[in-house]
Amino acid sequence: MRTTGALTRRGGATLAGPVNLAVEGRGVTAVIGPNGAGKTSLLRMLHGLAPLHAGRIVWACPEGEARRRQAFVFQRPVMLRRSAVANVAFPLRLLGLGRREAFARAAALVERVGLGPAADRPAWSLSGGEGQKLALARALVRRPELLFLDEPTASLDGRATREVEAILADAAAAGTRIVFATHDLGQVRRLADEVWFLLRGRLHEAGSADRILAAPATPEMRAFLRGDIVE
Repeated sequence: MRTTGALTRRGGATLAGPVNLAVEGRGVTAVIGPNGAGKTSLLRMLHGLAPLHAGRIVWACPEGEARRRQAFVFQRPVMLRRSAVANVAFPLRLLGLGRREAFARAAALVERVGLGPAADRPAWSLSGGEGQKLALARALVRRPELLFLDEPTASLDGRATREVEAILADAAAAGTRIVFATHDLGQVRRLADEVWFLLRGRLHEAGSADRILAAPATPEMRAFLRGDIVE
């Protein structure tokens, strides 16, 4: 995927863009920046959830096929009023898989993310960490080639954060390309190969995580990494 001058607006205000960027090959990209920088809007625009008002997004295959190969996990995922395993099976049923195969694949993934004992519980009864793991399982069950996540561990405790990060690391190792927004710089250091730093909706600095975290090129990026207020 490549973007050229991609931009999204709401009510006349630019939320993100224009940006020129590329998502290629394997790896994990962390999108960072101060509150209101446009991180969520950027992810939504790339995934097609926010309208493209200017510029272009070009995929390596027809757009409809590209969208089918993607998944998105929201900061506060919405659960269906059914069991945990049925939530994960639901996308497979939409794809036309038979009930037995869909539930077998869902049950295996629910077990793999550590929710086996909760498989038959109502999804609404899960804790915050369990719910986020379930949302990840529901996104990953279709084996997406590209996964977007908006603050995947926001408000989770340390143990739940480690478990979610382990799931993401396993998915990346299996070939899923990951782009996630986060405020957690420790998480960036643990997971990311690449960093995009957004400021006022624009891509202010981008590059390898090792380089940016060790030697940021701009004073704004250096200030952000110090924990200073950046506007």
